[in-house]
Amino acid sequence: MTPNVIILYSSKTGFTKKYAELLAVELGCTALPLSATPADLSQYDVAAFGSRLHAGSVDGWKKAQKLLVRRGAKKLALFATGAMPNEAEAAIQAMWAQNLTPAELTAIPHFYLPAGLCYEKMGVVDRAMMKLAAWAMTRKKAKSPEDEAFLAAIRRSYDISDPKYIAPLADCLRGMA
Repeated sequence: MTPNVIILYSSKTGFTKKYAELLAVELGCTALPLSATPADLSQYDVAAFGSRLHAGSVDGWKKAQKLLVRRGAKKLALFATGAMPNEAEAAIQAMWAQNLTPAELTAIPHFYLPAGLCYEKMGVVDRAMMKLAAWAMTRKKAKSPEDEAFLAAIRRSYDISDPKYIAPLADCLRGMA
């Protein structure tokens, strides 16, 4: 049990919430939506924030980071959920480089948790963006096998989340507490 850890999350389609709740059960700690962040986090040794990848960015990370530090979080960890499989290592590394400074890349433990797509829970704008991306892909003259796989993946809802993906993050949080 690591009750001195708090898991905070932002979730649009439920994948990040699912992972946050799995982590809370695994660690014996609390998971809360970021909107319910306690005014004082100094009682916790570690605060982990999780959110979705949205257009390559970890949705809400910079805002959450400032809020967590201002409210007294001593140590931070970050996790992001998305539709890419874990095997997309180059894309995942590029995403982290886009979201974290070089200093943050070494100082803040960060984890990618494969999740999926849920069109049924997406907002109108997000659904439109995905349809536009699919349309643009179909217009491309020469498609690579990666392009074809991407196109097939974004045409439907799917769930590739798995509780096994939280193990490295849970171990890290235990070690930080």
